Amino acid sequence: MSLRLATFNVENLMTRFDFTGFRNQLRQDRVIRLFSVQGEEQYKRLEEARMISSTDDTRQHSALAIADADADILCLQEVDDMAALHAFEYGYLYRMVGNGYRQKFLVEGNDTRGIDVAVLMREETLDGERIELVDIKSHAGMTYRELKPGAGIVLSANPEEKIFKRDCLELDLRIGGEALTLYVVHFKSMGPGREGADGREATMPIRMAEAQAVRQIVEQRFGVGNTARKRFAICGDFNDYQERIVIEGDRRNGYRFVPASEPKSSLDVLTHDGFVENPMRRRDIMDRWTLYHSRGPAEQHLCQLDYILLSPHLAETNAGRIPEIVRAGQPFRTLFPPGQAVERYPRIGWDRPKASDHCPVVMTLDLA
Repeated sequence: MSLRLATFNVENLMTRFDFTGFRNQLRQDRVIRLFSVQGEEQYKRLEEARMISSTDDTRQHSALAIADADADILCLQEVDDMAALHAFEYGYLYRMVGNGYRQKFLVEGNDTRGIDVAVLMREETLDGERIELVDIKSHAGMTYRELKPGAGIVLSANPEEKIFKRDCLELDLRIGGEALTLYVVHFKSMGPGREGADGREATMPIRMAEAQAVRQIVEQRFGVGNTARKRFAICGDFNDYQERIVIEGDRRNGYRFVPASEPKSSLDVLTHDGFVENPMRRRDIMDRWTLYHSRGPAEQHLCQLDYILLSPHLAETNAGRIPEIVRAGQPFRTLFPPGQAVERYPRIGWDRPKASDHCPVVMTLDLA
């Protein structure tokens, strides 16, 4: 019996307009800056028109990427609310995959922008096995007071501060009668560097604490020392990487793709002692990336931010399985290493529209 499990940061699946760019130019779309805007009301009308005109292509591409993943269970990040999830599933996914994801789960988390993690599930796997939710639990309320100290973990000065910047959503499932527990996360973003400080390094302590909290939640669920033989997976956007592919060169002279390991990552909290396995490492080191990062020609790299981390038991029973990455929704500005280029979806642009800045990751898992 097999299950198709996927994770995808769908990038700002919103039901509301964001007008904060009128007063904060850092939040203002670049196309509006080309025009002279006379007052807030005109700005709002222009922003509404821009969003409506661009969103349809974007969500068609998002739905195409999800359809290509063809998952039984889909873990999503950056979903506004349940209304957004329903509208997207009915208006876009249904047209591409048919009567599929009837089971939808979302719990409001801690994100200041209101974006949450969510889960879409079919009623049956592609093999015809029933998918049942046994229990669901949000850990958005977990505070630093509840976090046990760990190596390299910096605790907040405020013990009542919430650890997760979004949530860790725990779902106990039955797949054809077999138990499976999912943990869906979206860790603190790296953000841009400020005043000479590296954004990734500056926000690392938060992600380290989030990773430690996830590990603690799993150990409390199954018992410390008893997790190795359990069937669980941790899915989502970790906003961190243990390695990356540094891109050197330029369009005129060509590009060089150089793999580089990172001395420190929040992922280490979960993987250093085999607590979970990252099956993406079964792919070639040049072919594990799920996101293209660029701050201009001088700073470009490819990295894995999106993970399906497997318990030792799941990893062992699926030793021959390799995760798949759906990259056809990437914009044309994304630089692919030699031999990896794919045919993009219709109407994909240089920078936008696109399916998302992230690529869906999907894996077929044998459960019995």
